[in-house]
Amino acid sequence: MSAHISNVRPKPDQVLVDIANYVTKKKITSKEAFETARYCLMDTLGCGLEALEYPACTKLLGPVVHGTVVPNGARVPGTQFQLDPVQAAFNIGAMIRWLDFNDTWLAAEWGHPSDNLGGILATADWLSRTAVTQGKAPLTMRDVLTAMIKAHEIQGCIALENSFNKVGLDHVVLVKVASTAVVAQMLGLSHEEIVNALSLAWVDGQSLRTYRHAPNTGSRKSWAAGDATARAVRLALIARTGEMGYPSVLSAKGWGFYDVLFKGNAFKFQRPYGSYVMENVLFKISFPAEFHSQTAVECAMDIHAALKKAGRAPEDIKRITIRTHEAAIRIIDKKGPLNNPADRDHCIQYMVAVPILFGRLTAADYEDEVARDPRIDALRDKIVCVEDKQFTKDYHDPEKRSIANALAVEFKDGKKLGEFVCEYPIGHKRRRKEGMPVLVEKFKTNLARRFPAKQQKAILEVCMDATRLAAMPVNEFTDLFVI
Repeated sequence: MSAHISNVRPKPDQVLVDIANYVTKKKITSKEAFETARYCLMDTLGCGLEALEYPACTKLLGPVVHGTVVPNGARVPGTQFQLDPVQAAFNIGAMIRWLDFNDTWLAAEWGHPSDNLGGILATADWLSRTAVTQGKAPLTMRDVLTAMIKAHEIQGCIALENSFNKVGLDHVVLVKVASTAVVAQMLGLSHEEIVNALSLAWVDGQSLRTYRHAPNTGSRKSWAAGDATARAVRLALIARTGEMGYPSVLSAKGWGFYDVLFKGNAFKFQRPYGSYVMENVLFKISFPAEFHSQTAVECAMDIHAALKKAGRAPEDIKRITIRTHEAAIRIIDKKGPLNNPADRDHCIQYMVAVPILFGRLTAADYEDEVARDPRIDALRDKIVCVEDKQFTKDYHDPEKRSIANALAVEFKDGKKLGEFVCEYPIGHKRRRKEGMPVLVEKFKTNLARRFPAKQQKAILEVCMDATRLAAMPVNEFTDLFVI
């Protein structure tokens, strides 16, 4: 005879409580975190502006129903759209992620914490415009930077010890959870309501990684985070109505997230929530390439220069061996035909071949016009990946967090060019002094894609002045980006 199942409502899972405690009670005091967040804001918005040059992205933007007008709606930077916060979050999130050029976090799970800016900025802008019409004070950009730090921390700390990709789930589940938490706090939800909102995010259907892997790699990977951060705003708004939550959404026997989607395993945590992730986040500064390949691309650029110096041509190459870490092999070691830009920017062989041939790697290099050059596939066929166990170990070491690649070139005549090694990409914390000036130049380039000189100057001056930026009302900041 089976035992009755208890219908006593359990206490909320501690994971939910810890996140709610963090967003409601933790005061961020790290100057380094706020400084990094300011650079992250610039870089993330710049990536979105560059994406507006691609029709495949812009066709998805705007209101759900053409012509919809939303009083006090949120601005979409670089456009004239003013939308409800849910759709604005999707628009901003899709722009940010489209070219795979925004920041990255690598751990047991990887992802892009600045994807959360879609929900954060849309909600903050809408709340600020509404407040102004009611004679109340708007939110400031300090509030946005704080929310960015906390969203980074939630997504990144869960990712440190918990691999969602190994059970077939996409990392955007963590964007949804992190955005839900910080947006709920911005909306003024109580601690209990934030727990409810978080439970709604975990009980939701979660995205499969199908669209990130052969043979199905496709452009959904470029808007999946926009979808996740927009869904977070929607769930936070639902929780604001007083809608109930599901306290044991993770741990419920048989029906919870752990049993249904995580092979019965509870989440593990390496550290409490603070500001570690923003302080250590990785920036994609020089190349719009999946982050496990960033150091490989730097090596490939060096190989391009070395070939020219040696009077050699890429056609002289017999084989290129890439010593790399396990995660790179699992995600971007790809043979066979590449069917679209989303396929190409997740193929390490492609991302190495292009800079060796042309001395560059830009977003445009993933498009069909460049990809049809037969020299690229010919060189791709000569590139093989092998795992270096030490590289894998250093990748997971919290004191190193390296993303190492080493490229060795052999020629058809038996001679060798030698091995080019890069452990830390220019966007790594260990290279901040070198990287941040380059990041600012990247931002300037992206501003120039969209705005006249006077507007570029106004935006840049605000972003480079930390005190002025922090104090600026969110609605005034987003107004700077209207074209």
